[in-house]
Amino acid sequence: MKLTDLLASEQSERIATGFQFTEGPVWHPNGYLLFSDIPANRIYKWLPDGKVEIFRQPSDNSNGLTLDQMGRLIACEHGDHRVSRTEPDGSVVPLASHYQGRRLNSPNDVVVKSDGSIYFTDPPYGVQAEQRELDFQGVYRIVADGDLTLLTDDFERPNGLAFSPDERILYINDTARRHIRAFKVLPDGTLADGRMFAEMQSPVGGGPDGMKLDSKGNLYVAGPGGTWLFDPAGRHLGTLATPELPANLAFGDGDRRTLYITARTSIYRVRTRLPGA
Repeated sequence: MKLTDLLASEQSERIATGFQFTEGPVWHPNGYLLFSDIPANRIYKWLPDGKVEIFRQPSDNSNGLTLDQMGRLIACEHGDHRVSRTEPDGSVVPLASHYQGRRLNSPNDVVVKSDGSIYFTDPPYGVQAEQRELDFQGVYRIVADGDLTLLTDDFERPNGLAFSPDERILYINDTARRHIRAFKVLPDGTLADGRMFAEMQSPVGGGPDGMKLDSKGNLYVAGPGGTWLFDPAGRHLGTLATPELPANLAFGDGDRRTLYITARTSIYRVRTRLPGA
């Protein structure tokens, strides 16, 4: 398998620009893309006609975004050190801000499992060492009753995370160590048997960041020099270069066969041969 087996083109299209630092793209079933601009303290809505609107301001410096089963926006917020949910009326509800009485570091990226539980990473980006209340970098799970569970704390900089199509595996990358690990998801939602899935060492700057999977379990990872593509066995199939370093990505459009990429000041897209998971 090679790059063109998964991508309809090896050239991306820039569809919006002029932002400060884009992150957290997620396609809404109503037909638009939401994404964060972290330093601008905004969440934007991009419409297929090219129009860009402010969806939420302030966003509390949101980073990773996703939707729950009811279509509500789940956001990792650097400003308030929390994970939040935006209700249909626009009100914002905090879901997690402290672990065992201590403030979270800087929730970064987030995914929702089909049972409604929320998984997120908590590296210390943007937090001064003397201001930290937790001395580890955790990966957590929020269940329906709001209980917060620490799943693992042996990452240096946990960042992007994504479930396999059958949700039996949770992939989590470590930006500082430049690798991706794969964990077995147990019936109770906890993680076990973490193993090395892929290394992302490169002479180019940057490390693994946001990532998504397609319907066949291929992994798309924002990384050094562009978006890296891996097959389910962890083989690197190639890298889709973009003019700006990517931070995150999401499958979208009605057929879920367009990959939207947030890359510094811009948003890019490319058509894929398989739909997103």
